[in-house]
Amino acid sequence: MTDVDQLLKATVEELDKLLNPKNVLGDPIERDGATVIPIVSYGFGFGAGGGEGGEGAKTGTGGGAGAGGGIKPLGAIIIDANGARVEAVKGAMTSVAQAVADAAGRVMGAKAAAEDDTSRDG
Repeated sequence: MTDVDQLLKATVEELDKLLNPKNVLGDPIERDGATVIPIVSYGFGFGAGGGEGGEGAKTGTGGGAGAGGGIKPLGAIIIDANGARVEAVKGAMTSVAQAVADAAGRVMGAKAAAEDDTSRDG
């Protein structure tokens, strides 16, 4: 088996470990009378290359493989005395948008109140 073949085989074996359905649901966590089961999505990319002797060359080699991925929390299954439910995790942009909207509402409310006070004085 060539070095390139060994490299590809090792990479595929590692990817096989990632492609496990158990990776979508995390291990249950028990706390304060409730069980929480994390839910995540994960994705990855994979690339590989190879080579041997080149045309007209006395020697040749080559090879390469790589992979990358990420995990994104989606929510959790919560089981407690009230039953079972699924709670979603708000994304960062959702949280930022909500904070901006809340702040804008407070500013507009304060501005309207100040204008109202000014009109009463005049």
